[in-house]
Amino acid sequence: MGFEYHQPSTTAEALELVARFPDAEIIAGGTDLMVRLNKTRRVPPALISLRRVQELTHIENGSGLRIGAAVPLRDVATHPAVAAGFPALVDAIRVFGSPQIRNMATLAGNLCNASPGADCAPPLLIYDALVELRSAAGVRELTIEDFILGPGATALEAGEIVTAIRVPPPPPAARSIYLRKGRVQMDLAITGVAARLEMDGATCGAVRIAAGAVAPVPRRLPRTESVVAGAAAGAETWARARAEAQHEISPISDVRASEQYRRHLTGVLVERSLARLASTNGGGT
Repeated sequence: MGFEYHQPSTTAEALELVARFPDAEIIAGGTDLMVRLNKTRRVPPALISLRRVQELTHIENGSGLRIGAAVPLRDVATHPAVAAGFPALVDAIRVFGSPQIRNMATLAGNLCNASPGADCAPPLLIYDALVELRSAAGVRELTIEDFILGPGATALEAGEIVTAIRVPPPPPAARSIYLRKGRVQMDLAITGVAARLEMDGATCGAVRIAAGAVAPVPRRLPRTESVVAGAAAGAETWARARAEAQHEISPISDVRASEQYRRHLTGVLVERSLARLASTNGGGT
């Protein structure tokens, strides 16, 4: 038993197909979907590809970025505006799978897969990104926290598709970085930490810290942020942030790492990222 394959050329056509096939699978790169279908042997009634919807294949650089749902990760990482203003996102894409995967996979697909360890989610969290969803009823936008509800679960409603990821412009003086650790190259993350920091001389200003693979969803670490904001930059502050991060997360033990090791490693990455961002050379823009 096979399935129908559709390649709409407009968003309106895609929405018509979604209404016609409510149980269809929506694909852009399809890198996660095809693995899942092979594993479950489930046959959907239809696949609806967004790759030919031209309005979803562009990055718009105006008041922040609007990254179309069908833009491959390779194109996101090499876009001048992304490289200049959002280095943590570039860091995450560089460690995302293989070049072949990055040539196909998309930001929207990574979020819709809703993996707790999604590499692109922590950077998007520290950048206050929004997920743009469209249906026949109109457009709505959700924060990453409101969009990813749990492992494999999102707030995507019947008749909706993700059309873009919107990222507001970062503060001019902010620096950002993403650090992660996996068992081997191209493995899923044991933990991943994104951080954004503004400095006021030797004092830490506004800070954003997010982690993946250490809770049911990628998440911000507000208690750890509060330890850093307004504190003197230096080893004592970084050590306090490390300890707080280890208590703030809720990791599990699985085949990749134990709960204790995830706590330890997350603390190390928080400490390391903050130290790099506060250093003379910084960790990005």
